[in-house]
Amino acid sequence: MWSYTLRRTLGSVPTLLALCVITFFMMRVAPGGPFSGNRRVSPEFVKLMEDAYHLNDPLWQQFWTWFNGVLHFDLGPSLKLRDYNVSELIAIGLPTSLEVGAWAMLLSTLVGVVLGIAGALRRNGPIDYSAGAIAMVGVAVPIFVIGPLLQIVFGLQLRWLPVARWDDSWQCRVLPVLTLALPNIAYVSRLMRSSMIETARTNYVRTARAKGIGEWRTILKHALRGAIMPVVAYLGPATAVTISGSVVVETVFSIPGIGRFFVESVANRDYPLIMGVTLLYGAIVIAANLVTDIARGLLDPKVSYE
Repeated sequence: MWSYTLRRTLGSVPTLLALCVITFFMMRVAPGGPFSGNRRVSPEFVKLMEDAYHLNDPLWQQFWTWFNGVLHFDLGPSLKLRDYNVSELIAIGLPTSLEVGAWAMLLSTLVGVVLGIAGALRRNGPIDYSAGAIAMVGVAVPIFVIGPLLQIVFGLQLRWLPVARWDDSWQCRVLPVLTLALPNIAYVSRLMRSSMIETARTNYVRTARAKGIGEWRTILKHALRGAIMPVVAYLGPATAVTISGSVVVETVFSIPGIGRFFVESVANRDYPLIMGVTLLYGAIVIAANLVTDIARGLLDPKVSYE
Protein backbone atom coordinates (compact mmCIF):
# COMPACT_ATOMS: atom_id res chain seq x y z
CA MET A 1 0.00 0.00 0.00
CA TRP A 2 2.81 2.41 0.83
CA SER A 3 4.53 1.82 -2.51
CA TYR A 4 1.19 2.37 -4.29
CA THR A 5 0.65 5.62 -2.41
CA LEU A 6 4.15 6.80 -3.30
CA ARG A 7 3.66 5.95 -6.98
CA ARG A 8 0.34 7.79 -7.11
CA THR A 9 1.80 10.82 -5.35
CA LEU A 10 4.75 11.01 -7.73
CA GLY A 11 2.44 10.45 -10.69
CA SER A 12 0.33 13.44 -9.66
CA VAL A 13 3.23 15.85 -10.15
CA PRO A 14 2.97 15.93 -13.99
CA THR A 15 -0.79 16.39 -13.67
CA LEU A 16 -0.38 19.41 -11.41
CA LEU A 17 2.30 20.81 -13.70
CA ALA A 18 0.05 20.46 -16.76
CA LEU A 19 -2.79 22.11 -14.82
CA CYS A 20 -0.55 25.05 -13.91
CA VAL A 21 0.70 25.50 -17.49
CA ILE A 22 -2.80 25.39 -19.00
CA THR A 23 -4.25 27.79 -16.42
CA PHE A 24 -1.32 30.20 -16.69
CA PHE A 25 -1.41 30.58 -20.45
CA MET A 26 -5.22 30.62 -20.68
CA MET A 27 -5.32 33.58 -18.31
CA ARG A 28 -2.59 35.40 -20.19
CA VAL A 29 -4.17 34.82 -23.60
CA ALA A 30 -7.44 36.44 -22.45
CA PRO A 31 -7.57 40.19 -23.20
CA GLY A 32 -6.95 42.67 -20.42
CA GLY A 33 -4.85 42.56 -17.30
CA PRO A 34 -4.99 43.19 -13.56
CA PHE A 35 -4.46 46.94 -13.96
CA SER A 36 -6.00 47.66 -17.36
CA GLY A 37 -9.59 47.87 -16.07
CA ASN A 38 -8.95 50.96 -13.94
CA ARG A 39 -9.78 53.95 -16.17
CA ARG A 40 -8.90 56.51 -13.50
CA VAL A 41 -5.16 55.99 -13.88
CA SER A 42 -2.96 56.93 -16.77
CA PRO A 43 -1.42 54.39 -19.16
CA GLU A 44 2.01 55.39 -17.84
CA PHE A 45 1.02 54.40 -14.29
CA VAL A 46 -0.40 51.10 -15.56
CA LYS A 47 2.90 50.39 -17.29
CA LEU A 48 4.83 51.18 -14.12
CA MET A 49 2.66 48.78 -12.13
CA GLU A 50 3.05 46.05 -14.74
CA ASP A 51 6.81 46.55 -14.74
CA ALA A 52 6.88 46.36 -10.94
CA TYR A 53 5.16 42.94 -11.02
CA HIS A 54 7.14 41.78 -14.10
CA LEU A 55 3.99 41.46 -16.19
CA ASN A 56 5.78 42.83 -19.27
CA ASP A 57 8.44 40.11 -19.19
CA PRO A 58 8.22 37.23 -21.69
CA LEU A 59 5.60 34.67 -20.78
CA TRP A 60 8.07 31.85 -20.33
CA GLN A 61 10.07 34.01 -17.93
CA GLN A 62 6.96 34.95 -15.94
CA PHE A 63 5.95 31.30 -15.67
CA TRP A 64 9.42 30.20 -14.61
CA THR A 65 9.59 32.91 -11.94
CA TRP A 66 6.24 31.81 -10.52
CA PHE A 67 7.05 28.10 -10.76
CA ASN A 68 10.42 28.61 -9.10
CA GLY A 69 8.60 30.31 -6.24
CA VAL A 70 6.20 27.35 -5.94
CA LEU A 71 9.18 25.01 -5.63
CA HIS A 72 10.27 27.12 -2.67
CA PHE A 73 6.70 27.14 -1.21
CA ASP A 74 6.18 30.78 -2.20
CA LEU A 75 3.00 31.43 -4.22
CA GLY A 76 3.79 35.12 -4.63
CA PRO A 77 1.97 38.31 -3.65
CA SER A 78 -1.62 39.12 -4.53
CA LEU A 79 -1.85 41.80 -7.22
CA LYS A 80 -5.04 43.31 -5.78
CA LEU A 81 -4.94 42.55 -2.06
CA ARG A 82 -1.48 44.00 -1.64
CA ASP A 83 -1.31 43.58 2.13
CA TYR A 84 -1.43 39.78 1.73
CA ASN A 85 0.37 37.14 -0.24
CA VAL A 86 -1.40 34.17 -1.81
CA SER A 87 -0.40 31.73 0.92
CA GLU A 88 -1.92 33.97 3.60
CA LEU A 89 -5.19 34.33 1.69
CA ILE A 90 -5.43 30.56 1.23
CA ALA A 91 -4.71 30.04 4.95
CA ILE A 92 -7.51 32.49 5.79
CA GLY A 93 -10.21 31.03 3.53
CA LEU A 94 -9.38 27.33 3.33
CA PRO A 95 -10.51 26.30 6.88
CA THR A 96 -13.97 27.78 6.27
CA SER A 97 -14.31 26.05 2.90
CA LEU A 98 -13.17 22.76 4.40
CA GLU A 99 -15.69 23.09 7.22
CA VAL A 100 -18.62 23.72 4.89
CA GLY A 101 -17.55 20.95 2.54
CA ALA A 102 -16.94 18.43 5.33
CA TRP A 103 -20.35 19.00 6.92
CA ALA A 104 -22.02 18.79 3.50
CA MET A 105 -20.31 15.49 2.68
CA LEU A 106 -21.08 14.02 6.12
CA LEU A 107 -24.75 14.96 5.79
CA SER A 108 -25.04 13.72 2.21
CA THR A 109 -23.31 10.42 3.01
CA LEU A 110 -25.43 9.61 6.06
CA VAL A 111 -28.75 10.68 4.55
CA GLY A 112 -27.99 9.21 1.14
CA VAL A 113 -26.97 5.81 2.51
CA VAL A 114 -30.02 5.63 4.79
CA LEU A 115 -32.40 6.61 1.98
CA GLY A 116 -30.74 4.16 -0.39
CA ILE A 117 -31.02 1.25 2.03
CA ALA A 118 -34.61 2.15 2.88
CA GLY A 119 -35.53 2.43 -0.79
CA ALA A 120 -33.92 -0.94 -1.58
CA LEU A 121 -35.67 -2.73 1.28
CA ARG A 122 -39.05 -1.05 0.63
CA ARG A 123 -39.10 -0.87 -3.13
CA ASN A 124 -42.05 0.90 -4.79
CA GLY A 125 -43.16 2.18 -1.40
CA PRO A 126 -43.54 5.69 0.06
CA ILE A 127 -39.91 5.81 1.24
CA ASP A 128 -38.63 4.69 -2.15
CA TYR A 129 -40.74 7.26 -3.97
CA SER A 130 -39.69 10.01 -1.55
CA ALA A 131 -36.02 9.17 -2.04
CA GLY A 132 -36.55 9.20 -5.81
CA ALA A 133 -38.21 12.63 -5.62
CA ILE A 134 -35.30 14.01 -3.58
CA ALA A 135 -32.87 12.54 -6.09
CA MET A 136 -34.73 14.08 -9.00
CA VAL A 137 -34.73 17.53 -7.39
CA GLY A 138 -31.08 17.27 -6.38
CA VAL A 139 -29.95 16.28 -9.86
CA ALA A 140 -32.22 18.56 -11.89
CA VAL A 141 -32.00 21.81 -9.90
CA PRO A 142 -28.54 23.49 -9.74
CA ILE A 143 -27.18 24.79 -6.46
CA PHE A 144 -27.30 28.42 -7.59
CA VAL A 145 -31.09 27.99 -7.75
CA ILE A 146 -31.46 25.86 -4.60
CA GLY A 147 -29.52 28.36 -2.48
CA PRO A 148 -31.66 31.44 -3.21
CA LEU A 149 -34.84 29.37 -2.85
CA LEU A 150 -33.79 28.23 0.63
CA GLN A 151 -32.91 31.81 1.50
CA ILE A 152 -36.34 33.04 0.43
CA VAL A 153 -38.28 30.30 2.23
CA PHE A 154 -36.33 29.81 5.47
CA GLY A 155 -34.64 33.21 5.71
CA LEU A 156 -37.09 35.82 4.43
CA GLN A 157 -40.52 34.25 4.82
CA LEU A 158 -40.22 31.92 7.84
CA ARG A 159 -37.29 33.82 9.41
CA TRP A 160 -35.91 30.63 10.92
CA LEU A 161 -32.36 30.94 9.65
CA PRO A 162 -30.07 33.83 8.60
CA VAL A 163 -29.98 34.62 4.90
CA ALA A 164 -26.29 35.46 4.60
CA ARG A 165 -24.09 35.48 7.69
CA TRP A 166 -21.08 33.62 9.02
CA ASP A 167 -20.17 33.44 12.70
CA ASP A 168 -19.82 30.82 15.43
CA SER A 169 -23.53 29.93 15.54
CA TRP A 170 -24.86 26.73 13.98
CA GLN A 171 -27.82 28.53 12.37
CA CYS A 172 -25.66 30.23 9.75
CA ARG A 173 -24.29 26.85 8.61
CA VAL A 174 -27.60 25.10 7.96
CA LEU A 175 -28.58 26.62 4.62
CA PRO A 176 -25.17 26.51 2.86
CA VAL A 177 -24.49 22.96 4.07
CA LEU A 178 -27.94 21.81 2.95
CA THR A 179 -27.49 23.51 -0.43
CA LEU A 180 -24.19 21.73 -1.00
CA ALA A 181 -25.40 18.39 0.32
CA LEU A 182 -28.64 18.04 -1.64
CA PRO A 183 -27.11 17.05 -5.02
CA ASN A 184 -24.81 14.52 -3.34
CA ILE A 185 -27.72 13.09 -1.34
CA ALA A 186 -29.44 12.42 -4.64
CA TYR A 187 -26.48 10.60 -6.19
CA VAL A 188 -25.54 8.64 -3.06
CA SER A 189 -29.11 7.46 -2.45
CA ARG A 190 -29.54 6.24 -6.03
CA LEU A 191 -26.16 4.50 -6.03
CA MET A 192 -26.84 2.88 -2.67
CA ARG A 193 -30.31 1.72 -3.68
CA SER A 194 -29.22 0.02 -6.91
CA SER A 195 -26.12 -1.49 -5.30
CA MET A 196 -28.07 -2.79 -2.29
CA ILE A 197 -30.67 -4.43 -4.53
CA GLU A 198 -27.95 -6.18 -6.49
CA THR A 199 -25.99 -7.22 -3.38
CA ALA A 200 -29.10 -8.59 -1.66
CA ARG A 201 -29.39 -11.16 -4.45
CA THR A 202 -25.87 -12.54 -4.00
CA ASN A 203 -25.23 -16.01 -2.61
CA TYR A 204 -23.46 -14.95 0.58
CA VAL A 205 -26.35 -12.67 1.60
CA ARG A 206 -28.84 -15.45 0.91
CA THR A 207 -26.72 -17.79 3.04
CA ALA A 208 -26.69 -15.26 5.90
CA ARG A 209 -30.49 -15.01 5.73
CA ALA A 210 -30.79 -18.79 5.69
CA LYS A 211 -28.81 -18.99 8.93
CA GLY A 212 -31.56 -16.96 10.60
CA ILE A 213 -29.35 -14.18 12.01
CA GLY A 214 -32.00 -11.52 11.40
CA GLU A 215 -32.75 -9.13 8.56
CA TRP A 216 -31.04 -6.01 9.92
CA ARG A 217 -27.95 -7.92 11.03
CA THR A 218 -27.73 -9.45 7.57
CA ILE A 219 -28.00 -6.04 5.96
CA LEU A 220 -25.57 -4.21 8.23
CA LYS A 221 -22.96 -6.95 8.66
CA HIS A 222 -22.98 -8.64 5.25
CA ALA A 223 -24.81 -6.72 2.53
CA LEU A 224 -23.74 -3.20 3.48
CA ARG A 225 -20.01 -3.81 3.06
CA GLY A 226 -20.41 -4.97 -0.51
CA ALA A 227 -23.15 -2.53 -1.46
CA ILE A 228 -21.28 0.55 -0.26
CA MET A 229 -18.34 0.08 -2.66
CA PRO A 230 -19.87 2.20 -5.50
CA VAL A 231 -20.67 4.90 -2.94
CA VAL A 232 -17.07 4.94 -1.70
CA ALA A 233 -15.84 5.23 -5.29
CA TYR A 234 -18.16 8.21 -5.78
CA LEU A 235 -17.37 9.97 -2.51
CA GLY A 236 -13.72 10.68 -3.38
CA PRO A 237 -14.31 12.85 -6.47
CA ALA A 238 -17.53 14.18 -4.91
CA THR A 239 -15.65 15.41 -1.84
CA ALA A 240 -13.13 17.26 -3.98
CA VAL A 241 -15.87 18.76 -6.15
CA THR A 242 -17.89 19.76 -3.07
CA ILE A 243 -14.97 21.52 -1.42
CA SER A 244 -13.74 23.18 -4.60
CA GLY A 245 -17.23 23.67 -6.00
CA SER A 246 -18.48 25.64 -3.03
CA VAL A 247 -17.58 28.83 -4.91
CA VAL A 248 -21.22 29.46 -5.79
CA VAL A 249 -22.47 28.67 -2.30
CA GLU A 250 -19.86 30.89 -0.65
CA THR A 251 -20.84 33.72 -2.98
CA VAL A 252 -24.59 33.30 -2.42
CA PHE A 253 -24.35 33.04 1.39
CA SER A 254 -21.42 35.50 1.81
CA ILE A 255 -19.16 32.87 3.38
CA PRO A 256 -15.54 34.05 3.86
CA GLY A 257 -14.02 30.97 2.25
CA ILE A 258 -11.45 30.45 -0.43
CA GLY A 259 -14.17 30.45 -3.09
CA ARG A 260 -14.74 34.15 -2.51
CA PHE A 261 -11.07 34.90 -3.13
CA PHE A 262 -11.15 32.74 -6.25
CA VAL A 263 -14.13 34.61 -7.72
CA GLU A 264 -12.55 37.97 -6.94
CA SER A 265 -9.21 36.88 -8.38
CA VAL A 266 -10.80 35.86 -11.69
CA ALA A 267 -12.73 39.14 -11.92
CA ASN A 268 -9.63 41.19 -11.06
CA ARG A 269 -7.16 39.09 -13.09
CA ASP A 270 -5.11 38.46 -9.97
CA TYR A 271 -2.79 35.96 -11.64
CA PRO A 272 -0.86 34.68 -8.58
CA LEU A 273 -4.06 34.12 -6.59
CA ILE A 274 -5.73 32.32 -9.50
CA MET A 275 -2.71 30.07 -9.94
CA GLY A 276 -2.42 29.35 -6.22
CA VAL A 277 -6.08 28.42 -5.77
CA THR A 278 -6.06 26.33 -8.97
CA LEU A 279 -3.01 24.44 -7.74
CA LEU A 280 -4.71 23.86 -4.38
CA TYR A 281 -7.92 22.59 -5.98
CA GLY A 282 -5.94 20.21 -8.19
CA ALA A 283 -4.10 18.84 -5.16
CA ILE A 284 -7.42 18.34 -3.33
CA VAL A 285 -8.89 16.39 -6.26
CA ILE A 286 -5.81 14.15 -6.52
CA ALA A 287 -5.68 13.55 -2.75
CA ALA A 288 -9.41 12.71 -2.60
CA ASN A 289 -9.08 10.16 -5.40
CA LEU A 290 -6.05 8.60 -3.69
CA VAL A 291 -7.89 8.27 -0.38
CA THR A 292 -10.83 6.69 -2.20
CA ASP A 293 -8.63 4.07 -3.87
CA ILE A 294 -6.99 3.19 -0.55
CA ALA A 295 -10.38 2.95 1.20
CA ARG A 296 -11.69 0.63 -1.50
CA GLY A 297 -8.68 -1.63 -1.00
CA LEU A 298 -9.30 -1.78 2.76
CA LEU A 299 -12.99 -2.58 2.31
CA ASP A 300 -12.65 -5.04 -0.56
CA PRO A 301 -9.91 -7.69 -0.30
CA LYS A 302 -10.19 -8.34 -4.05
CA VAL A 303 -8.78 -4.89 -4.86
CA SER A 304 -5.05 -5.11 -5.50
CA TYR A 305 -2.50 -2.29 -5.20
CA GLU A 306 -0.15 -3.89 -7.71
